[in-house]
Amino acid sequence: MKNRFKVLISAPYFQPVVGRYQKTFDEHGIEVIVPTVHERLSEEELLALPQIGVIDGIIAGDDQITLKVLDAAKRLKVVSKWGTGIDSMKDACVERGIPVRNTVNAFTLPVADTVMGYVLNFARRHAEMDCAMKAGSWEKLPGRSLSECSIGVIGVGNCGKAILRRAATFGMELYGHDIRKIEPDFIAEHNVDMVTLEHLLSSADFVSLNCDLTKESHHIINAGAFALMKQQAVLINAARGPLVDEGALVHALQNGLIAGAALDVFEVEPLPLASLLRLMDNVMLAPHNANSSPTAWERVHANTVQNLLDVLFASG
Repeated sequence: MKNRFKVLISAPYFQPVVGRYQKTFDEHGIEVIVPTVHERLSEEELLALPQIGVIDGIIAGDDQITLKVLDAAKRLKVVSKWGTGIDSMKDACVERGIPVRNTVNAFTLPVADTVMGYVLNFARRHAEMDCAMKAGSWEKLPGRSLSECSIGVIGVGNCGKAILRRAATFGMELYGHDIRKIEPDFIAEHNVDMVTLEHLLSSADFVSLNCDLTKESHHIINAGAFALMKQQAVLINAARGPLVDEGALVHALQNGLIAGAALDVFEVEPLPLASLLRLMDNVMLAPHNANSSPTAWERVHANTVQNLLDVLFASG
């Protein structure tokens, strides 16, 4: 079939499997453009692409799709996001009337597992004892049973609910906070105490961020939030980096306002080599990898392609 559409594939998780979908693209007359992407494409990198003015669709990662980019991409008909979060493109696409499609509930299970892994590591102090043992020590560090701990989830959507379900099986005390009303049957079934943000921050031993990144939630965890948290509290962020003011986090950790942090996402990604977070023993870091799951990835690959096709062929 003669090519009808040109599609930019910038999602780094999808790029390695493009060949597996080449037959589908060929059958639908789609020419794919696969640029070099390290983590995501910035506005400047997108604008510098020689094909920006002729692309009809984008299979996107967390690219910085701004009004300038959309104005340059004059033929663009759809952005199909690989994954769930669309905060880096939503506002501009809404303003210009460009459809954005994503995969709802894409990585709920691996993200929830990641959060609980961090909870267990900090409560049971596995990493600390492993390092000490390998350094020649034989010191019995005091740990806590999860049944002695509480967890507060900020953002009780799909991921937040999955975390609370897991935490409930460990006997943890559960707090939740959300800007929308949460289903009463979920709250009753799992005995979740839905509270104000201030109440959650001052009560929870583990604070997990699982909300969307919006103008309102940007830096929802800031100096004021850390002032409310328990000294033994641990902050876990496997959602979006800018939910946390990293400067305030570093200050809180350095001054003992909280006990630790586990971060899968950051304000700037990749995390700069000069970041003080890299030097802290009470911080666990991961390279935006909480979505890691072959089963989830396969589902998202297929759904992302289908989302693209649905809009391209609906638009003609």
